[in-house]
Amino acid sequence: MNVAAILAEKGRDVITIPPGATLIEASHVLTEHRIGAVVVAGEDGQVVGVFSERDLARAVSRDGSTVLERPVSSVMTRALITASSTTHINALMELMTQKRVRHIIIMDEGRMSGFVSIGDVVKRKIETAEAEAGALKAYIETA
Repeated sequence: MNVAAILAEKGRDVITIPPGATLIEASHVLTEHRIGAVVVAGEDGQVVGVFSERDLARAVSRDGSTVLERPVSSVMTRALITASSTTHINALMELMTQKRVRHIIIMDEGRMSGFVSIGDVVKRKIETAEAEAGALKAYIETA
């Protein structure tokens, strides 16, 4: 099973914010959409980073509440970690664990095609395990 299966279920729409958005504006976006991270993209749509709850917590812990008026670009994660829609889910989980990230930008043919969280991956893995368990149970009961 690959990332495309997750995107088919959750959709490929990605919420983005501009690099000049303040941390308070970005935190409102996270809250409004009930998400833990958002892609930061320039006017041309080019991805320049990811802003997450972790970035916000680190900034406030380090500099206090005055940081909330700073632009997202000052604290966002710039090192983009990406995968493609053909990446196997197990490889995606390994990448997320190895890089210690909870969100991965999905890129296909040089363009962003989705944004996947560890929660999305775990949900899909659980659904698959439950379906397999149900199939095994049905097989055993009819054998």
